[in-house]
Amino acid sequence: MFITLIVAMFMVFLGTTFLQPLLSAREHLGWFVFFWVACAWFTFTALLLALFDLLILRARDRAARRILREKLNRE
Repeated sequence: MFITLIVAMFMVFLGTTFLQPLLSAREHLGWFVFFWVACAWFTFTALLLALFDLLILRARDRAARRILREKLNRE
């Protein structure tokens, strides 16, 4: 997740500075669309990974609480 966010931020930085002449929508529409769709894909992938991580953490928390509750009820 961290790597995808770094790549997305690096792409945004490059797209708005050094690669701006190459990514001109009027002159190079194909490169413009490809680059920004790839950047959006990296961002969306990081978002989905973050949501997946959140769901995994919640499931582990529920399992740990259930185990703790069972241990306390036995004593």
